[in-house]
Amino acid sequence: MSRMICGGCERPVSVCLCASILAVKPPCSVVIWQDPTESRHRLSTTPLLHRTLLGSRLLVGDVFSYDDVFQDAGQPALVFPLEHKSALTGCSDELPIGTLLLLDGTWRKVRRLFHLNPWLYDLPHIRLAPEQLSRYRIRKSPREDGVSTLEAGLLACQWLDPKGDYLTSLSVLDRMVELQQSFIK
Repeated sequence: MSRMICGGCERPVSVCLCASILAVKPPCSVVIWQDPTESRHRLSTTPLLHRTLLGSRLLVGDVFSYDDVFQDAGQPALVFPLEHKSALTGCSDELPIGTLLLLDGTWRKVRRLFHLNPWLYDLPHIRLAPEQLSRYRIRKSPREDGVSTLEAGLLACQWLDPKGDYLTSLSVLDRMVELQQSFIK
């Protein structure tokens, strides 16, 4: 017998998170590119981010062209800590960002996406500097500054629009972690 799945959050009905999702309008277009194997991970935060950021687009796949991803949606910026060039600083001299691109998968899976789509290296990028450790305590990152895709998306929106209140939408992540940890005790 299979479990009933919620059509809203795509989680089992017994751990539905719909009531905890605080949807917000992002300051620009948002595209979330998810590695296909990550899309099957039951604790992925991407479905929650996609429902939290109104109007966001979710792409699942290994290879996309620049045009497939951005569809003429304004100056793009990749949310990723690229090492080969300087990150955007948010100063007024820079081009206004029209589209944020978030890559979802483990660090290894995301490196694979870069290998398969080398044009990603040419994008301007935002390097997040979280002020606290990730709240996603049920999966570990090899990086101390590593955060979930949900956190990265909301932190990037806050970076673009410092007067906004995007981080309150992290309450859905807190609820997800709370539910998962209740099964471990």
